[in-house]
Amino acid sequence: MAENKHRVQITDTILRDAHQSQAATRMRLDEMLPACEQLDKVGYFSLECWGGATFDSCLRFLNEDPWERLRILRKALPHTDLQMLLRGQNILGYKHYADDVVDYFVKKSIENGINIIRTFDALNDLRNMETAVKATKAYGGKAEVAMSYTTSPVHTEEYFVKLAKGIESMGADLICIKDMAGLLLPYNAYSLVKKLKANTRLPIVLHTHNTAGTGAMTVLKAIEAGVDVVDTALSPLGGGTSQPATESIVAVLKGTEYDTGLNEELLAKIAEHFRGVAERLTKDGWRDPDKVLSVNAKALQYQVPGGMLSNLIGQLKQANAMDKYYQVLEEVPRVRKDFGYPPLVTPTSQIVGTQAVMNVLGGERYKMVTKESKGLLKGEYGRLPAPVNEEVRKKCIGDEKVITHRPADDIEPELEKYRAEAAKWIQQDEDVLSYALFPQVAGKYFEWRQAQQMKADPTTFNKANGTMPV
Repeated sequence: MAENKHRVQITDTILRDAHQSQAATRMRLDEMLPACEQLDKVGYFSLECWGGATFDSCLRFLNEDPWERLRILRKALPHTDLQMLLRGQNILGYKHYADDVVDYFVKKSIENGINIIRTFDALNDLRNMETAVKATKAYGGKAEVAMSYTTSPVHTEEYFVKLAKGIESMGADLICIKDMAGLLLPYNAYSLVKKLKANTRLPIVLHTHNTAGTGAMTVLKAIEAGVDVVDTALSPLGGGTSQPATESIVAVLKGTEYDTGLNEELLAKIAEHFRGVAERLTKDGWRDPDKVLSVNAKALQYQVPGGMLSNLIGQLKQANAMDKYYQVLEEVPRVRKDFGYPPLVTPTSQIVGTQAVMNVLGGERYKMVTKESKGLLKGEYGRLPAPVNEEVRKKCIGDEKVITHRPADDIEPELEKYRAEAAKWIQQDEDVLSYALFPQVAGKYFEWRQAQQMKADPTTFNKANGTMPV
């Protein structure tokens, strides 16, 4: 066996991004728990199990408390670092929150069991990640800061190296290349990782998707270049729109200097459990194997991530305009250029995509403009990577003032306001955060929770303030 000079570590996404990417984030806690004892024995670098869309999905569709899910997973996985995905100043919602809310969210995430917080910003504006990173460090978590990877005339290797240096000086513990659309090609990955290793001292993590059929090759070339950790997903929900399959990567590296040291038999046993979960998700209509496992090379041409593609199709079907599909796909890169080349990830992917649909259906470009497009052009989401098309900006926002400071500087502390609004439902400190992020959705969930408690024990439930006696 080759001497193990550079053991590669694995973050498995089976409990978060794998089912978010393939099955609309519909895996339930009771489907995760039977595998936890074995997952905990694997020796992963971490298990990504929270954040992203899981929070919203728990409350909105699964009648689960996301905080309770986290606490139970923490108990069930005592020896493994748990990881979450955070959208910087957006937390897990779709707008910027005040610093006090961001700080409290990070504090409670770590208190409830998160070890590693992967923070990203759709525009790679480091100012939008400062509060989250500071809080992560202050409360004893590991700060993994992500660069949203994309390609454009401004997104060169030099751009990413400069960004990585900025991330290092922020006090991050790890740097993640977050390739959400599967655009990072194998040789580009090799070159970028080499440059990052030469210019920073931090461990480098690679997150990619196999949407365009290139993910596993990209992971392998990044490993050869010295990447420290790679994201993979156990095979029942691996590949396709998800991450490359864990077992395949482990098998490929076995006996090489990069050997992960993970037990293939144990992984196969765990995969057996999740095969049943994948079957249930398919049977219930949340996972369409034909769509999520087919190779979509168009992603490389139009740079449209899978989730954004399905949104576009939905909008066109609603407008009875599927015949305009390819026109819209061609319009996306044009809008993106006009808007200063934002990476296409939540929320910029939705903003650019919707605007492209309106431009095509409206018959005149920027005749109709969404509130979000205006906000992006006004600097409300942060600093755009490149100068915008000033003619387009003028047409969309006229003479309105463009802000150049950190958008959250304009937001007064708001935690106490949310606490007052949600007072009648609050049963635990964390409820105020669920409410702050998704007021309507959380409100409905809290009502459901109270009804369940009433059913369980009508004599002791205090309806006036929604509490159970201790």
